Parts: sequence; structure tokens; C-alpha cells
Amino acid sequence: MTTTAKPKRLLALDILRGITIAGMILVNNPGSWSNIYPPLEHASWNGLTPTDLVFPFFMFIMGVSTFISMRKFNFEFSWASLWKILRRTVVIFLIGIAIAWFGMTLRAIVNDVPFPDCINHFDHVRILGVMPRLALCYFAAAMVAIFVKHKYIPAVILLILVAYSAILITGNGYEFSDQNIISIVDHKVLGADHMYADTIDGVTLKFDPEGFLSTLPAVAHVLIGFMAGFMIMGTHDNDKRIEKLFILGTLLTFTGFLMSYGLPINKKIWSPSFVITTCGLASSLLAILIWIIDIKGYKTWCKFFESFGINPLFLYVLSGVLSIIIGCIQVPTSAAESGVMSLKGWIYTQCLTPMCGDDKTLASLCFAILFVIFNWCIGYILYKKKIYIKI
Repeated sequence: MTTTAKPKRLLALDILRGITIAGMILVNNPGSWSNIYPPLEHASWNGLTPTDLVFPFFMFIMGVSTFISMRKFNFEFSWASLWKILRRTVVIFLIGIAIAWFGMTLRAIVNDVPFPDCINHFDHVRILGVMPRLALCYFAAAMVAIFVKHKYIPAVILLILVAYSAILITGNGYEFSDQNIISIVDHKVLGADHMYADTIDGVTLKFDPEGFLSTLPAVAHVLIGFMAGFMIMGTHDNDKRIEKLFILGTLLTFTGFLMSYGLPINKKIWSPSFVITTCGLASSLLAILIWIIDIKGYKTWCKFFESFGINPLFLYVLSGVLSIIIGCIQVPTSAAESGVMSLKGWIYTQCLTPMCGDDKTLASLCFAILFVIFNWCIGYILYKKKIYIKI
């Protein structure tokens, strides 16, 4: 649905949302996956890099936004609220599957797979991923917001994280193997053909970083953001807002790092320490942005991110579709043995790498930055025309 009337928004929240979307597009689209600066890569298993922050930051913000949007229904059950939640959940989930299917179809067409085989991927298309995880977590958080008194939500969060910790400890949850309880459950629920294949230290397994079981702590993640939204909207003075957010952020961050001694920080299993630490860092960053933007009034620098922040999911989906297209478009070149190369490969190897003095890693970064800018141009047009596309 497209609207042209801009609602009253918390600018710092839009900017943080925009930063995370720009960051997600940046780290998902290097010129070459073989040439990436270490901070722009995910931790291979245990650990935390800057790249590991962008998705959990967005989920924290989604929790804040869920609180703001659910206020319109006074957090009470109604058929209108249920319909809105179900519709948004289904649409976001199906978009995620559609992107996965589109990528497989386009690559099959490029490889001359005949019809109808080129479109028949439903028996092995990846079911879960970023968009489906957002859909499931949004649905669960919205249901909790309606049916659970808000004073009990911290207890729900604690219960989820304690239960998940017990599952990890007793089920080889920190082991990258087929014996990991997360892998076992995902294989049973999703099936190996519908899972992501990951490679760590030369070992390749069907191990989905956005799998079914690891969605459980991700729900707690969104609920922490929801409670942060309660804190923000229940406080009208910005000085008090940042004070509370800093306190929350500091407590969560230190708690998360202390927990990591027994429950390592791990994005691929969405460990409890990962939830607590990243929510703490997101809370602190939001406090800083409120101070910079809403208190000090320094807003000029953030116009770039505002374009991403007001149409976040649309631009993320658009970037995924464009990435698939430029990775499949074939252009003639003498640089490849087959005489053709993908448009993405041609831009990276034939244009950017020579311009960067044959520094392939720098060229890979430049490609990612240019891709972000290209998507920003589309977002900026929507921003100037006051077009807000809600998914």
C-alpha cells in the first residue's frame, strides 16, 4: 500500500533504521565474496564484527516500531488489528520466499534450463531467511503485545532466553555440526533442501542462520525493542529518554558480554548473549542519535539515511532483486573463458579493479558503496515525492 501523507515520526528512529538498512545492503553486496575487509564480514562462528550488528539492530528497531504502531489499537484485540498483523506477516514472509525463488529462476534461465524446469524450484527453495524471520518475529511480538500485559513482557523475554540457553547447553548448540540441536530441529521442520548451506573452516553443512529454532531468541530480541519503545513513548522529555536508553543499553551490553563467558556471542545461532549485547548496543546508539538529532539539532548529515529509513523494507527488497538481476545479466567480454561475464563481475573486474590499482579488496568495497548509492537514489526520489511504501 502506498500513502502520500507523512505521519509524525521520531527522526532518530528513522535514521537508525536507515543506517541499518544501508549497512545490510552494503555487507550483502561486495564486488567479490573472496575479497572483503574483515569488519565487513560476519564472524565465522563465535564472535562479533560490525557486520553482525546491522540485522539485530534492525530487529530492535522493529520492536520499537511495533510498539508505536500497536498504540493505534490501544494494544487490544480487534479484528482490524488481527487482520493488519496477519496481512503484514504473510506479505513479508512470502516476499522472502519470492526473492529466493526469483534468484533460482533467473540463474536457471541464464544456464539454459528449459521450461518448466527453470521455474520449478519449490521442492528446494530456501524457506527461511531475513524477510521470513522478520515476519515471524513481528507476528509473535505483536501477539504478545495484544494478549500479554506489558508489565509481564520482561518475564516473557527472560523465560525465552533461559529456555533457549538450556536448549543450547544440553543440545550441542555451540557446535557447528549435524549433532547441533538447532540443525536437528531445522532438518526435521524445514528439510535439508529448504535450508541454507554454510561453510566454516572448510566444512560445509546445511545450517540455516535464520532457521526455525533460532527464531525463538529473535522473538525475545524484538520484544526487548518493544519495551524500549514503551520507554521512549512513555517519556516526553528527550533528555530523560536518552538517560533511560543509555542506562538500558549499558546494563544490557555489560550483561551480554558477561554472559558470553559461558554462552558465547554467536549470530548464526542467535545466542542469548548475542541478543542481550546487540540490543544494548542498539539502545545506546539510539540514545546518541536522539541527542545529536533531536536535542542538538544536527540533522543535515543524516538526510542520506533518512531516505532509507522511511522506506526500509521496500529498499531492502529492491536491493535484493537488483543484486540478483545484475548478477545474472550477461555481457560479452574477452576477460572470461566463456566470452561472457555477469554485469556485476564486469563492473568489478573490468572497471573498479583497474581504477583501484588492482586492489581487489578496495574494488570490492567500492562496488558495495556504489550499489548502496544506486539504491539510495531510488529511495531519495520516493523521499522527495513523499511516497511511503509500507509492506
